[in-house]
Amino acid sequence: MASEPIRDPAKDHLLTPQNAAFVLIDYQPVQVNSIASMDRQLLVNNIVGAAKAAVVYGLPIVHSTVNVKTGLNKPPISQLRKVLDKYPTYDRTSINSWEDVEFRKAVEATGRKKLIMTALWTEACLTFPSLDALKEGYEVYVVADAVGGTSVAAHDMALRRIEQAGGKMISVAQLFCELQRDWQRQETVPAFINLFIETGGTAGLQFGYDKE
Repeated sequence: MASEPIRDPAKDHLLTPQNAAFVLIDYQPVQVNSIASMDRQLLVNNIVGAAKAAVVYGLPIVHSTVNVKTGLNKPPISQLRKVLDKYPTYDRTSINSWEDVEFRKAVEATGRKKLIMTALWTEACLTFPSLDALKEGYEVYVVADAVGGTSVAAHDMALRRIEQAGGKMISVAQLFCELQRDWQRQETVPAFINLFIETGGTAGLQFGYDKE
């Protein structure tokens, strides 16, 4: 059996390394410690996995923080800093990152119209820029199990609002698979497997990569 020739990755309606950018906003200690919509360790594992995927597949990455320069907040959690140490952060004071000039210019500079969006909190720092991006003609893909809110209700209502405006919900596992797409793309298969192992623990065994 043979795969189809690779579709134009820039024009593909699905996410590809050539048509999408990865955006993450405010994964800082205060925000992580305030999450009540899902297990916090799982949240950290998932956002780290999503960020690693963005690095592995070479996506443009826009990383924003809030109030670090003012001294009111701390830098991103150490797990993310290790993954994204070569990428700049765009610090701001606005709750809505889209209202920060440097952030918005960084998004525009990627040249991508598909934005894979992640942020804390779902109800504010994810919702507001997602709605603004949608209004300006971007496609927004929210990694729903890598974002969190201050309550289950706050999180759920925020995702519903984004979806009603045209945003699309995806999962961490879906992100991995959509970027990889074909086992024949062998150069990223080892990293692809590791992403599943690191975020899901036993997924590697399901793919037949048990070393025992």
